Amino acid sequence: MKIRNIFLGIGVSLACAVSAHAEENIKIGIPVGLSGANSVVAPSVIQASELAIDQINANGGVLGRKLELVITDDASGAQGAQRAYDSLVFQQQVDAIVAMETSAARNAGLPIVNRGKIPLIYTSFYEGRSCSPWMHINAWVPEQQVAPIVNEFMDGEGARKFFLIGSDYAFGRGMLEFTRKYVEEKGGTVVGEEYLPMDGSDWTPIISQLRSAQPDAVITSTAGGAPNVTLTKQLRAAGVTIPYGNYAVDEGTAATMGADAEGIYIAASYITGIDSPTNKTFLEAMEAKFGDKTETPNELSVPQYEAIFAYAAAVEKVGSTDPDEVVEALSQVTVEGPRGSITMNKQRHAPLTMHLGRVAANGSIEVIKSFENVDPGDQCPQFEN
Repeated sequence: MKIRNIFLGIGVSLACAVSAHAEENIKIGIPVGLSGANSVVAPSVIQASELAIDQINANGGVLGRKLELVITDDASGAQGAQRAYDSLVFQQQVDAIVAMETSAARNAGLPIVNRGKIPLIYTSFYEGRSCSPWMHINAWVPEQQVAPIVNEFMDGEGARKFFLIGSDYAFGRGMLEFTRKYVEEKGGTVVGEEYLPMDGSDWTPIISQLRSAQPDAVITSTAGGAPNVTLTKQLRAAGVTIPYGNYAVDEGTAATMGADAEGIYIAASYITGIDSPTNKTFLEAMEAKFGDKTETPNELSVPQYEAIFAYAAAVEKVGSTDPDEVVEALSQVTVEGPRGSITMNKQRHAPLTMHLGRVAANGSIEVIKSFENVDPGDQCPQFEN
């Protein structure tokens, strides 16, 4: 039986089993790219994590215990993630990990999580089909994100020839492999597919190939943060004006790019303009806590916020932090958050409402269409409920 847990918002009470004496804090590890490609988006992820912890602790904590963040730098890559996860799991001995990371970092950290046998909630959109008995995912996969953009370009803009550009790692290649197949299934053609290392910044040769191929549209899948900025600026400087879809740009990064971001198409499960009481409460709480230092909430920070509430809900449900029990309960709890109602019950992934949007001149996102409860498809069938 599914149990619905609603934790969002100040003034919402948590049902706590308070012990006769105070127990030690429940520690949640947060490995994130404080340096490297994700350093552009890491501040918003940390703020969202801090707000979630503050709200839960202000309402009595979980099982009468306070939550505590343990933040480490994964350097946005595999080597940094190995060090970060080793520290969190075996030295800091955290009770769980909630991680917005690159796929390279996630893939490096998973073996350590599997050895340590602790729950992990991965909160970054990714290329799909990463499975572990200890991991749940509350962000989008290609089955939820690719179709809105490709369909808009083919059906709305008349595009038939596509040029694909990505960062050369699991996310970049995985997303564009799915895109190529989807475009071809719809009768389109991919006239170019090129990659740059994740820390690369000179896109000039690839942009030259794009211009020679004369595509109708370009779709990019880079590491979130810095590569989005450099690629977009160079595309604009080269005078590329064809429809441009970006799989990895978040709302905050788009806002910092100014005029260069105008016209980019995105498909996202979160935008700040979602008109709901829970999103309004969230945005007001962010402003109250961080004031003029508030980072723009976005597709990478909001799932992080919701995941901490999901972990708290799972602990409340089973009445302990026992890893085996908590990891099973994570598929059985629902969080009402800024994105709506989120349950990671589809093979440890989540059906999501997706919004097709276009970046406006002021950096805000103009919503073109929304698609409710988009199924993530088969990701980890061994965990089918």
